[in-house]
Amino acid sequence: MHDESRRIEERVQRLHDQRIKTAVYAATVPFEVEAWQAPGEPVPFEEAAAASYEPFSMGTPWGPPWGTTWFRMRGQVPADWAGKRVEAVIDLGFTGDWPGNQAEALVHLTDGTPLKAVNPLNQYVAIANPAQGGESVDYLVEAASNPDILADNFSKTTPLGDKLTAGDKPLYTFRAADIAVLDEEVWHLDLDVQVLRELMLELGEHDPRRHEIAHALDRAMDLLDLDDVSGSAAAVREALKPVLSRPAHASAHTISGVGHAHIDSAWLWPIRETKRKTSRTFSNVTSLADEYDDFIFACSQAQQYEWVRDNYPKVWARIQESVKNGQWAPVGGMWVESDGNLPSGEAVARQFVHGKRFFMDHFGIETKGVWLPDSFGYNAAYPQIAKLAGNEWFLTQKISWNQTNKFPHHTFWWEGIDGTRIFTHFPPVDTYNARFSGEEMSRAVRNYSEKGGASRSLAPFGWGDGGGGPTREIMERARRLADLEGSAKVVVEHPDEFFAKAREEYPDAPVWVGELYLELHRATYTSQARTKQGNRRSEHLLREAELWATTAALHAPGYSYPHEKLDRLWKTVLLHQFHDILPGSSIAWVHREAEAEYARVARELHALTAEAVAALGAGEPRAFNAGPYDRAEVVRTADGTPVFVEVPASGSAPLADTAPPQPVTVDGRVLDNGLVRVEVAENGTLSSVRDLRAGREVLAEPGNLLRLHTDLPNYWDAWDIDKHYKNRYTDLLDASSVTVVEQDPLVGAIRVERSFGKGSTITQTISVRAGSPRIDIETDIDWHETEKILKAAFPVDIRAPHSSAEIQFGHIQRPTHTNTSWESARFEVSGHRWVHLAEPGYGVAVINDSTYGHDVSRTVREDGGTTTTVRLSLVRAPRIPDPEADQGRHRFTYALLPGATIEDAVAEGYSLNLPLRVADAAGAPEPVVSAEGEGVTVEAVKLADDASGDVVVRLYESRGGRATGTLRAGFPLAGAQITDLLERPLEDAEITDGAVALTLRPFQILTLRLRRG
Repeated sequence: MHDESRRIEERVQRLHDQRIKTAVYAATVPFEVEAWQAPGEPVPFEEAAAASYEPFSMGTPWGPPWGTTWFRMRGQVPADWAGKRVEAVIDLGFTGDWPGNQAEALVHLTDGTPLKAVNPLNQYVAIANPAQGGESVDYLVEAASNPDILADNFSKTTPLGDKLTAGDKPLYTFRAADIAVLDEEVWHLDLDVQVLRELMLELGEHDPRRHEIAHALDRAMDLLDLDDVSGSAAAVREALKPVLSRPAHASAHTISGVGHAHIDSAWLWPIRETKRKTSRTFSNVTSLADEYDDFIFACSQAQQYEWVRDNYPKVWARIQESVKNGQWAPVGGMWVESDGNLPSGEAVARQFVHGKRFFMDHFGIETKGVWLPDSFGYNAAYPQIAKLAGNEWFLTQKISWNQTNKFPHHTFWWEGIDGTRIFTHFPPVDTYNARFSGEEMSRAVRNYSEKGGASRSLAPFGWGDGGGGPTREIMERARRLADLEGSAKVVVEHPDEFFAKAREEYPDAPVWVGELYLELHRATYTSQARTKQGNRRSEHLLREAELWATTAALHAPGYSYPHEKLDRLWKTVLLHQFHDILPGSSIAWVHREAEAEYARVARELHALTAEAVAALGAGEPRAFNAGPYDRAEVVRTADGTPVFVEVPASGSAPLADTAPPQPVTVDGRVLDNGLVRVEVAENGTLSSVRDLRAGREVLAEPGNLLRLHTDLPNYWDAWDIDKHYKNRYTDLLDASSVTVVEQDPLVGAIRVERSFGKGSTITQTISVRAGSPRIDIETDIDWHETEKILKAAFPVDIRAPHSSAEIQFGHIQRPTHTNTSWESARFEVSGHRWVHLAEPGYGVAVINDSTYGHDVSRTVREDGGTTTTVRLSLVRAPRIPDPEADQGRHRFTYALLPGATIEDAVAEGYSLNLPLRVADAAGAPEPVVSAEGEGVTVEAVKLADDASGDVVVRLYESRGGRATGTLRAGFPLAGAQITDLLERPLEDAEITDGAVALTLRPFQILTLRLRRG
């Protein structure tokens, strides 16, 4: 037989694209359209319904950036369309095929009932099936003219990312608004041909099945009447039935399809627009559930459900009905799909607490798995946190984006830093927006790493990022691929069902230990520094407010614990931990609003803390320590006077004139407190840091070296830092002034001022305080650079085989060498409050109050010694998607801690991030709890969420070793239980001599519920 493949493939493509697809709608009549442009922000339906509308013609430009135009569409189904399937078809002037970042609309009935959304891949609204003929159609359509921030593939900056800079020029041209007849036979033929053609092209050239399909399509096309596609469609479909009905091989891979609509809670649009996106997508999903009994949709992010509940009650009612019918599956159990690296351990715990409670309260469902397809790497504490929240499985897809190394597994056990394991799956289809194309099906099978051990994978299907969700076309593809020779088999099912089957099939799956590091998007640890600082500060202010509110509730008659306010503030912070807000990868509008929200949260939390402290009674000035360790340090009074105080953990002490161990001396540019001696060079760097206790020089080269690198990644500006950034840099060695600014027995400080680049300035105050080896570097930057990154380096004279960086509820060790490609790829990593370097017998820590990104490297000097360098990433200057990212003022502090153990790093990390609070109070109530035992660290103290009055304490082992100790309550203790994160009892805790006995494995998290006597 002659090879006719090319002719057949080209013939099928042309007939499909130009004749079959264009005949899906058999007849159309236009709507009569009127328009009203809403002024400013979106308005409620009632206001739009009462507005005055003007006639509107097709082909007319509409929609300023971020605007809302309401269209009234009226029409009538022709009488001769009786018995046909009739739909409204609306094209707002869509550009491309991505629903999420352009024009989109929600169609309402005139009574305000939302019907369905329209977007580029879902332009229809059902009118009648079958039509009676003569029906009147009257819609109000809320159309959003969101700009395409992704235009030009992120290669150009744009002012469209903020309504303040976007202008008012119309973005779209309305193309069509019609009442139309859907020719179901042609529509099904369109899908038959698509599925077969795509399968054919994915099969090997020597595969008989490929040629069988090709010739079947060729013969079927002979039956297509080009002058009457509708009339001949049935015959063409009949000719294709034999090749569409061939069953899959018995050993064919099984893909569990789960309906999905990834909706970024903010990204290339503001939060206010996400609220509308949820209503559009969820309207579409519930409509699809009505049409397809076998449809199942998985949806995470309790915050988005709450938005719909509060703003679109009719859509909310439809969601509740779909959940009851088993077609809608709440998943993930988190308030939002948060970033996987940057939120604190307590914040991750609260993501699950608030998310799981919402689903239990409103649907009676406890979610079983973690659904995080799109975060940028996952910390190694996740398995334990997830299991303590009652989860059984973990799903993500993002690690497939690795720039260097291919992750070796798709189904595996993930083991965290404490030894907890959770069953984990990465969909080999490598997308969370699958549509069951031939290419996707082939890729999933080809890519699957577990061949021979397991035979199934999961595929989230539906358009996403900006929402959209599954479509009827995708559901029809799934039906055709349920059992088709040459393809993997598709079954639409709940993700819990997939994970149960996968675990049963593959119980001895391989184990991956430690963090799931994404070898991409490393700049998300640094971009939009003010957003990150707002998050860090909010997390610690929430800890303070809960602690002192609990103290007041126990000791101040008449004080009422502010459950509702704290709940609301936590949810605000959790929302802004979404994986495109906290990482700094959103448009300017998002980060402008985030900074304002963090400022509001700070004001409210300061006020709540002040109220709690005031409730303890008026009295003398006291220092309040919200940290988990006793502290002896310098604090400033209201007028700025330094005072040395000793304050117990979670307690307070008067501002007495306690004598420090040794005063600070200042001699020229040398600061000395008897523990460390710091020499500041003329150029402002640290020329020497001598640990007087150990009798050794800490630095191998000048410390606090500020280096400005050129920083232009290959593609995703706000997301990425590529390794070549290291090759071009300028060291900032020209200090305009180096001045002693404080010379007190308790504090010595030298200020260094610099100017550089495009008018940027840096002022740093280097401080040494009595009684502490910690060297603080308070930094004030006025930043005006573009496509740069600023790093601060500390090259220490230590041969450290690995660095240790704090993560959630513990720390992680990473090699300082680059023996393998996996180690080399970790050239920029994340950490929380500290990074620690050590050799046997000696260590150094670098502490920070708002910095997450850093790198660690080492080299051997000519004298044979080893220099290990840790460099903090302070601030970046990407221009896409926010052309003004990070411009302006930044204030933060980082510190060098010589002679530090891991325990010292933990304690000083808390101290720097929880500065002593000075306030007037009467007496010193006993701390709510006091923990004893090395490594036992209290993370949270609060009243139980059920308002029972029980005290909840969350603690963990922080050194990475076993710990024993006690937790003593500062109130009569009637009983204690160990609970999960949702404060549900697991077992009774042992009480000995009135204290809870503690035995912790390395990095174990323990939640205790203490019943008051």
